[in-house]
Amino acid sequence: MVSQNIELENQRSIYSLLALTKYFLKLGTLGFGGPVALIGYMHRDLVEDRQWISEDEYREGLALAQLAPGPLAAQLGIYLGYVHYGVWGATLSGLAFVLPSFIMVVLLGMAYKLYGGLPWMQSVFYGVGSAVIGIISLSCYKLTVKSVSKLEIEAIKSRWMLWLFFVIMAIVTAITQREEVWLFLILGFIYMIVKAPPKWLRRKDTSLSIILLAGTGFWQYEPGELVKLGLFFAEAGAFVFGSGLAIIPFLQAGVVNEMGWLNEQQFLDSVAVAMITPGPVVITVGFIGFLVSGFAGAVVAALGVFLPCFVFTVLPAPYFKKISKNTSIKAFVDGISSAVVGALVGSVFVIATRSIVDTASAAIAIVTILALIYIKKLQEPYIILIAAILGFFIKTYL
Repeated sequence: MVSQNIELENQRSIYSLLALTKYFLKLGTLGFGGPVALIGYMHRDLVEDRQWISEDEYREGLALAQLAPGPLAAQLGIYLGYVHYGVWGATLSGLAFVLPSFIMVVLLGMAYKLYGGLPWMQSVFYGVGSAVIGIISLSCYKLTVKSVSKLEIEAIKSRWMLWLFFVIMAIVTAITQREEVWLFLILGFIYMIVKAPPKWLRRKDTSLSIILLAGTGFWQYEPGELVKLGLFFAEAGAFVFGSGLAIIPFLQAGVVNEMGWLNEQQFLDSVAVAMITPGPVVITVGFIGFLVSGFAGAVVAALGVFLPCFVFTVLPAPYFKKISKNTSIKAFVDGISSAVVGALVGSVFVIATRSIVDTASAAIAIVTILALIYIKKLQEPYIILIAAILGFFIKTYL
């Protein structure tokens, strides 16, 4: 026990809780590209560059985030905060990650109400969406190499089953445009049985042990609408698995078709707002909540989505962390991880079919990938800014 406590203190001494909170505040402020890109940034920054989080801890967090309902990137951030600093780390990491983009979408919601829509946003999104495809494609490649194997013949042969899971999930996600959590579980279980069957299975034992501008609608809300908002978005946070890609069809069906809170164009604008702002894509719920019931609606919608995500990540985290050292569980996590990355690649394909619509948008995506590979110090926010300007001029003047 003493040695475990010393080891934990040594891990904590690598970085402080303040430093971790600052990192997630920065990521929430400048992290463009949606869930696939964001989890890639976390791996690059926290595992590769800073070495605050081990490869195993990251993969455990990714597996748990995929298995639990709620937005993928936010859950992974919460788990990584929990790793060395428990509930406080999870809470501060989650708040720091979500707060900047929440503030941005509220401000954009005010502008939207004040000026009667954001027609320029679609032209900006034309460029931004293409650049985002380039960013997340490169992130997916890096995650694939880390989670499955290097793109070398011997490595692929030795981990052929993980590559099979990867391909299966990429194809399934691309076709269905959903991330099937039951498939993650099945593939993880298969890999565990093949590579490290648990003792209970080997012995055939079946038992399992503020003051703002008038006219923006900031203070306007109806108590009845707030209750409906809270219930709807809590359901979205508690029962929708996967990334922002998975939650958007659920939101569209409820917000537009069932509740009638927004029309189709307003919903598309809310998705565009989420894509041109940093942080988790699911923060679009803040924009939707603001349009329905002002600032109170934005808060209720955001809490509804992110509180279940926090609970479903923090409650199982200590048990998941303990059992993940077991060889059978590690094999289970390896199987799930390869399936998760395959699903993310499939998600990129789906997003690309919506964002890459012509030669110019394809060129922006390709140039983004090449720039990130060959210009080492070029950061994603600059690429997003350049792409936004290009998109605006292409759609406006060409």
